[in-house]
Amino acid sequence: MHFHIITLFPEYFDSPLDCGLMGKALEKGILEVSRINPREFTRDRHRTVDDRPYGGGPGMVMLLDPLVQALNELPSGCRKVLLTPKGNPLDQSLAARLAGEDDLALVCGRYEGIDARLEELFDLELVSVGDFVLNGGESAALCLMESVARFMPGFLGRQESAGEESFSSGLLEYPHYTRPEEYAGLKVPDVLLSGDHGRIAAWRRQRSLENTFRLRPELLTSPLLTPEDLDFLQGLQRTRPGRNLYLALVHHPVKNKMGQESTTSLTNLDIHDIGRVCATYGLGKYYLCTPLQDQQVLAGRLLRHWREGSGAQANPDRARALSGGEVVSSLEDAVENIESLTGRKPRVVATSASGNGDLDCSQVLQCLDEDPVLMVLGTGYGLSDRIVQEADNLLAPLRLLGGYNHLSVRSAASIIVDRILGDFA
Repeated sequence: MHFHIITLFPEYFDSPLDCGLMGKALEKGILEVSRINPREFTRDRHRTVDDRPYGGGPGMVMLLDPLVQALNELPSGCRKVLLTPKGNPLDQSLAARLAGEDDLALVCGRYEGIDARLEELFDLELVSVGDFVLNGGESAALCLMESVARFMPGFLGRQESAGEESFSSGLLEYPHYTRPEEYAGLKVPDVLLSGDHGRIAAWRRQRSLENTFRLRPELLTSPLLTPEDLDFLQGLQRTRPGRNLYLALVHHPVKNKMGQESTTSLTNLDIHDIGRVCATYGLGKYYLCTPLQDQQVLAGRLLRHWREGSGAQANPDRARALSGGEVVSSLEDAVENIESLTGRKPRVVATSASGNGDLDCSQVLQCLDEDPVLMVLGTGYGLSDRIVQEADNLLAPLRLLGGYNHLSVRSAASIIVDRILGDFA
């Protein structure tokens, strides 16, 4: 493979390309590298490559013509990559695809960026190495070159090493150990000293799954997961802090159509469907908050029927779904009950279809590691302003940019809980 680096600082690459595996690959001819400086294609005595941006603003913008002339020097069929924060993320699959090219050009921007018309003049593949700001594209180009080069035959000392690294199987890598067997009281896991290659392979697979589950669960969508992998992951899932999350369905005080404080009646569908959500995701408890005595009696009768009466025998799944339900007079009663169960006052998070909110679902998951969280859902036309103001946080709306935002409370509960505790949240 031949890398063509288009950069204003060709010397930036001197040391990285002269050491380690990259240096050896260049010596062996596995890789070739050309550095093309756009300054060589300028037409003025100052070798100008940048100018002030139209419309004003800070910094300078790279000029088109020197870059166009540099790109025109590339061999026919050369694939062109522009390193930019707005590009597609560089991952293992993209690196593997790029490794199939004979010629790969890497365009390194500087200053405030490159005149946008370059993307209209050339077929550029936009690639980003992360959501952060760099001084230029040179360090990003080095990341891409190393990730691509590792796929080249002969680059690694042991070619099978490439297949055992992080992301190669869609998972993070398992931990490694070497001598001594014990250091500062820390021992190498016994299984790695057993000589049993089957057990070692199984241990490594499970540690790889565990690392991915804990650190990058969004990667666990690979069709390569085996039934044994899924059994192991389900065991890990049961250790997640779902039991620290509680739901309260408030029937007073809520808003009516006119925006006034009012009270709503319990509904069979809400009780059953939200109960199923709580059971599916392993929540702590589910509180039905109503101050009306007749409603409390009705809810109590329904819960007893499905948990203890003939309904429990006819439909055990329904009994399990409603096992965590409890009727209370107010939201304050739910807070007190959680505090008595856990020894800690819960963080109260109100929900609303309007406003910006100050907490999202991923942040709620982080909170669960420390404290119980009571997620408060409103019936009618939503929670009263009083409850929202007294809550510790307001959850960001599920559809921040939506114009309708009138989900049923059952649908909203399902989406919220899945975003917080879903398998790959």
